Amino acid sequence: MASLFSFGRPFAGLAGRKGAGRAAWRFRADGDPRENRSEPVTAAPSKGSLSAVVEREIIPRLVAAHPRDSQIAPSVKAPAILRGEVESFTSLVLTAEADVLLDYIDALVARGIGAEAVLIDLLAPTARRLGEFWNEDYCDFIDVTMALWRLQEVVHELAARVPIAEAAPAGRRALFAPMPGDQHSFGAVVMDEIFTRDGWLTERLTESTTPELLARLASTPFDLVGLTVSCDCHMRARPALITALRNVACNPRLCVMVGGRVFVDEPERAAEVGADGTAADARQAVALASRLVAARARGALTAA
Repeated sequence: MASLFSFGRPFAGLAGRKGAGRAAWRFRADGDPRENRSEPVTAAPSKGSLSAVVEREIIPRLVAAHPRDSQIAPSVKAPAILRGEVESFTSLVLTAEADVLLDYIDALVARGIGAEAVLIDLLAPTARRLGEFWNEDYCDFIDVTMALWRLQEVVHELAARVPIAEAAPAGRRALFAPMPGDQHSFGAVVMDEIFTRDGWLTERLTESTTPELLARLASTPFDLVGLTVSCDCHMRARPALITALRNVACNPRLCVMVGGRVFVDEPERAAEVGADGTAADARQAVALASRLVAARARGALTAA
């Protein structure tokens, strides 16, 4: 069963499936080198750990497998994926094959939904919802495993739709990591991917430790460090950590952003822990980070 969670290689079964020959959905055989950032799961998860597997192993592969768009320019009037559509797609992925799932996505694209929205607003929430189904006893381990397999097939097909953009030769640098001790890396994965698509040079630490964070900031001139938080535990230690990050950073203009549910619910807590800002989602974070870095470069922003 463990092999079902090892998504490091293409699915050979796609070649003979209905729709596999569509020009718009050709499989990208060479893959994305960023797919190897997460280690493969080596054992079937227990019921209590499947949600963590989804966030720490499956979703990073879903995000990394999709090619980067050239620029992010969302319109406030752009069509959006509705919550009901996520629920419908989640139910569909439990029973339908990849070609049916792709037909569903084709309909969204025809409505004006972009590739980035499909990735962030449909596929990632679907993967998380599958983990919730397991915890809620809605379906068993085999059901969820096969659904995740189908979802991965869809992502491999989607990966061929847009050519991979050339990496920017120079640009602002950002480091993303979960807060040391935090067990969930999904937020850092999404932030890393979205900032990369916007032209930033990014690095990500999947399971960060305080010494590792300090060492990276001391050796590389990052303009921004983004820390994601999945719970409000250990809040008292965070101001000291952020102060230490600023003190060791080889870039004295380092900006610090924090994100996670605790800061979405109470954004004022970002300043309380010593960060320069927070945002409700990755798209808003890109815009805020650009403003913060520009202001710090002009000397118009001082450390929190």
